[in-house]
Amino acid sequence: MIIKSLRRWMFSNLENRHYSVLRLGGRKLERPGKTKRHFGESILRGKKEAAPEEAGLIALKAVQPQSRKEADGTLDCISMALTCTFNRWGTLLAVGCNDGRIVIWDFLTRGIAKIISAHIHPVCSLCWSRDGHKLVSASTDNIVSQWDVLSGDCDQRFRFPSPILKVQYHPRDQNKVLVCPMKSAPVMLTLSDSKHVVLPVDDDSDLNVVASFDRRGEYIYTGNAKGKILVLKTDSQDLVASFRVTTGTSNTTAIKSIEFARKGSCFLINTADRIIRVYDGREILTCGRDGEPEPMQKLQDLVNRTPWKKCCFSGDGEYIVAGSARQHALYIWEKSIGNLVKILHGTRGELLLDVAWHPVRPIIASISSGVVSIWAQNQVENWSAFAPDFKELDENVEYEERESEFDIEDEDKSEPEQTGADAAEDEEVDVTSVDPIAAFCSSDEELEDSKALLYLPIAPEVEDPEENPYGPPPDAVQTSLMDEGASSEKRRQASADGSQPPKKKPKTTNIELQGVPNDEVHPLLGVKGDGKSKKKQAGRPKGSKGKDKDSPFKPKLYKGDRGLPLEGSAKGKVQAELSQPLTAGGAISELL
Repeated sequence: MIIKSLRRWMFSNLENRHYSVLRLGGRKLERPGKTKRHFGESILRGKKEAAPEEAGLIALKAVQPQSRKEADGTLDCISMALTCTFNRWGTLLAVGCNDGRIVIWDFLTRGIAKIISAHIHPVCSLCWSRDGHKLVSASTDNIVSQWDVLSGDCDQRFRFPSPILKVQYHPRDQNKVLVCPMKSAPVMLTLSDSKHVVLPVDDDSDLNVVASFDRRGEYIYTGNAKGKILVLKTDSQDLVASFRVTTGTSNTTAIKSIEFARKGSCFLINTADRIIRVYDGREILTCGRDGEPEPMQKLQDLVNRTPWKKCCFSGDGEYIVAGSARQHALYIWEKSIGNLVKILHGTRGELLLDVAWHPVRPIIASISSGVVSIWAQNQVENWSAFAPDFKELDENVEYEERESEFDIEDEDKSEPEQTGADAAEDEEVDVTSVDPIAAFCSSDEELEDSKALLYLPIAPEVEDPEENPYGPPPDAVQTSLMDEGASSEKRRQASADGSQPPKKKPKTTNIELQGVPNDEVHPLLGVKGDGKSKKKQAGRPKGSKGKDKDSPFKPKLYKGDRGLPLEGSAKGKVQAELSQPLTAGGAISELL
């Protein structure tokens, strides 16, 4: 009798493993009975029936791990991160920092693959080329640079008269770069001949313009502060189509950003009225000039009226993520339906700076307080993927033993005919050719890019190297040591003579834009207070005395390129200069 009651109690607990019932009013948690369990099931199945005596109960279901997005760790870039972007395949993540460095992460190993000392001032925008070999960056000192990712060298520099809000490579031609200066019309650079073209705008008096290439770079979409969208032909800059984004009335709203999906023809527009509008690019081109297209979806936070800092599509273009400008919160919508799928909350009190969705995986990277946070799905083990004949059961099933199951040889088994899979075993299987991955190919491509840069080589750091028993023979070691000694002697003589191998100096081109004010300050460096941004002083910025006296990150003092320590009054002079922090970095830390 006791065993039967114990078994009945165990099975009742197994049936209730997904549900827990909490009584309102601060009472303790109770084990649900039969009535409570049925009441919880009716709620979870969408039925509107209530138990008569359990009206004060709430049924809670455990969140299924398949649909849960959780924080999957952070990436510490040593300095404060400001912007990030994935390469085309999602294998490398480039992060721009407030000290001017670009940190490239190997996203599979979550380790730093390369650090490029790119700028002196904070990096505000980054973009990868299509093949991944080049990287274009913009800093708050109005300089746009192109970098070789493998060598870390700067190929070209462009100096603009006003701060840069965005840089973007042409999706198919890495010789063209789209630049969005502040209080200026967008500029398209041609890197081969260092020429530039200023794109036409709708209103010369309104130069708060944002721009973006479409998915294949055939057209450039621009939007101004009056809600006017222009579609320009990339090659000729001719106006192809235009329309105006309006609110519920005839009032217009300013365009904050334009983002395109990696797949499909959809794009989104983030506007100042806190609504994200999703359009179909084909419909825009069909409507032509002064058209009136209707958005496919209008996404917004009706409860909190949240303004959006950054919006982007998922890798397949089916979802849209938007980062709040008030807090570290990410809102995810489904594009086809327009329903809010998930809200991801970061640390309370932090401000969001940038959001990037992985190109081929359900992973989101966000930046707040100088740290890159990674959001990913909690993976669940699927045993049926390892054993094809494995079958998952929701409940116990009685197994009926076959009569010949444990026989050494099945006498009743008939010889099957070779059809289907058995007949295919005689065919030759090609194991040498590599099929292209569909996720890495565009709809108009059949093969992958053979020259693409997917990963960066990393030399492992060995703390205590041991003798290699499988190394080269002693004769080869002695020869290599003699060669190394001779080469080191040559290097020593070269350093004594002061002659270093000449390093290629990047070409700097000044971009002249008419009617653009030269005293504008980048929004990242804006100082809140009297409502006016402080003008950035020319030359080395002055900082408060004694702030970095005890800083553990002081750089070592070297004399020129010889690597000799400074002495005497020169050392004191350089120390005095290095003890003054950059105002750009200080403003960033105050903002965050």
